[in-house]
Amino acid sequence: MSDVKTLYHRDFVLWSKEQAEALRSAAHGGSNQSLDWENLAEEIESLGISQLRELKSQIRRVIEHLLKLENSRAIEPRRGWIETINDARVEIEAVIEDSPSLHNEVSAAVIAEMKRASRKAIHDLEKYHDVEPAIVARIHSATYMEDQILGDWFPPDSADAR
Repeated sequence: MSDVKTLYHRDFVLWSKEQAEALRSAAHGGSNQSLDWENLAEEIESLGISQLRELKSQIRRVIEHLLKLENSRAIEPRRGWIETINDARVEIEAVIEDSPSLHNEVSAAVIAEMKRASRKAIHDLEKYHDVEPAIVARIHSATYMEDQILGDWFPPDSADAR
């Protein structure tokens, strides 16, 4: 196991996984401490899971707003969508900085969040009367790469709003 005190500060998610494993191991080793080992392990582990949930939430925000930028003809909200993307990217950076092991989860999170972000983007575009079958189909077939989510990429037509 890594030096737990420094690991806590270097990678919180990895620390929480290791601590949960250590608690489970202590429980199976017959410790005489009267602790609720399994639930303690679950709670420690859930701290790391909440970081993953935050990462996915921010990835979903980026995808949703990229989809709206690419598929909406509306002018007014574009600058706000770009600001939301930039804010979410900063949050993603902070989460990964706190828990570098989460960087390994980004590609899977992008794939997992595409469907949810697509539904949200379509729902939001209905407000601007921007939803027609071709746009819905384009949104459902869209994909993004990890570098498009984490980097500074924007759809070509959004450059005017930046």
